[in-house]
Amino acid sequence: METLSYVLNFLALSSLFLLLYGVAKALYTIWLRPKWLERNLKRQGIRGTPYNPLVGDMKEFVRLITEAWSKPLSLTHQIVPRVDPFTLTTVQKYGSISMCWMGTTPRLIIKDPELIKQILSNKLGHFSKPPISPLIRVLNRSGLTILDGEDWARHRRIINPAFHLERLKEMVPAFTVSCGKMIEEWKKMVNEQGTCEADMWIELQKLTADVISRAAFGSSYEEGKKIFELQKELIKLTLEAMQGIYIPGFRFVPTRKNRRRTKLDKEITSMLRKIIENKMDSMKTGRTKVDDLLGLLLQSSNQNSLPEHASGNKSPGMTLEEVIEECKQFYLAGQETTSTWLTWTVIVLAIHPEWQEKARQEVLELCGKKQPDFECISHLKIVTMILNEVLRLYPPVIAQYLHAYNETKIGHITIPAGVDLNLPTLLIHHDHELWGEDAEEFKPDRFAEGVAKACKEQLAFFPFGWGPRTCIGQSFAMTEAKFALTMILQHFSWELSPSYAHTPYTVMTLQPQHGAQISLHQL
Repeated sequence: METLSYVLNFLALSSLFLLLYGVAKALYTIWLRPKWLERNLKRQGIRGTPYNPLVGDMKEFVRLITEAWSKPLSLTHQIVPRVDPFTLTTVQKYGSISMCWMGTTPRLIIKDPELIKQILSNKLGHFSKPPISPLIRVLNRSGLTILDGEDWARHRRIINPAFHLERLKEMVPAFTVSCGKMIEEWKKMVNEQGTCEADMWIELQKLTADVISRAAFGSSYEEGKKIFELQKELIKLTLEAMQGIYIPGFRFVPTRKNRRRTKLDKEITSMLRKIIENKMDSMKTGRTKVDDLLGLLLQSSNQNSLPEHASGNKSPGMTLEEVIEECKQFYLAGQETTSTWLTWTVIVLAIHPEWQEKARQEVLELCGKKQPDFECISHLKIVTMILNEVLRLYPPVIAQYLHAYNETKIGHITIPAGVDLNLPTLLIHHDHELWGEDAEEFKPDRFAEGVAKACKEQLAFFPFGWGPRTCIGQSFAMTEAKFALTMILQHFSWELSPSYAHTPYTVMTLQPQHGAQISLHQL
């Protein structure tokens, strides 16, 4: 009996200890730590919204975007109040360096180009991507945009050669074949008057998926395209899940949508594995040319696995699983952002027909009606100005989000570990102090002397990021956008359809909420 009593007392004390530990940990997470971080930031003169336990500013955030997204805009480029009303309201009320709350985590909004430059240069290595939701990881577990540290540096070094200028020139057929195919489909759609209506958001998503499939997988293009279609369904299901309240572990509950996400993930991975293994075999036997992104990735990875000349140490290449994840990344980063960019370009040129005509005259003068080549594309000054100005007004990614993993001094402020950062690209691109009173007007002439001289501040324009983590596919995206816009201008003029509603909003990227209906006229 004494032994049993001892065991029961021990269990009771253990249970009490675990209960007290759980309560203390919850108190620290929900109240003590957030309040300490809040006090730390306020002591430095940083103002912001008061801390609301657990939920933070989520209720106000949802209220503002629900209200903003409920009605369309007039045909204006003053889109910030509709697209990101919460960040705009916070900055207007509390200043260019202000604080808000994402649950129990404080988020610093930093709208100061000089401070942003220091953060993105990340010389101390203390800033990185915020902790990734398990729901997002199903889309990409170890791609370049997810990784940090040595793994990121290794992947970047291996992938970088695939995006060099000479390699881009080899991908021109992927651009022209896909664009030509789209143009021919549009010609079949026109009526006896030579006109038709099309939703550019749908059409240009199909185009960029076609381009990245050909550029990434070459002869395995059809298989690659099927993979991307499955991945698009997976993205949709993942975004649906993220819009609800996140319950840890719920993704493992075998609901219909959870089972479908798991099946899609396994199917995509299996299909990619097969393509990659076939590519590796054909490269070993010399049966295929290394002229697509996958081939270049595998070639560069093999080269990086050889001993380095100086030290004799091996610089490891990528595992098969890592290559699979980078192939998923081609789609996530290379398809969605470029289709968004092109869609807004077509819409903006419908709103500003005088610039559409200027671009067309330049294209016809330099390229004629023949299929454009890389040389022709590289001399298109007006087209480049237009594309940059659209990127300024409608950046595909409206903000960059980082996390401070160590205490770091930036300019006059010290950012404690555990704080999220919001670098609001959209707000900076529309800032009157940086760009002038006409900041929200479409004026491609700003870029007449190039990006460096478009604004007095060096980092007032950063649609592809800045510093060591600048988007590796920037040149690829610009080349693709130039080819697509050039070939559309050669064959069609266009205007907004009466059914078009100007409704920019964000779902991962800046998209037209109700489509991009355009009336096309064959030339």
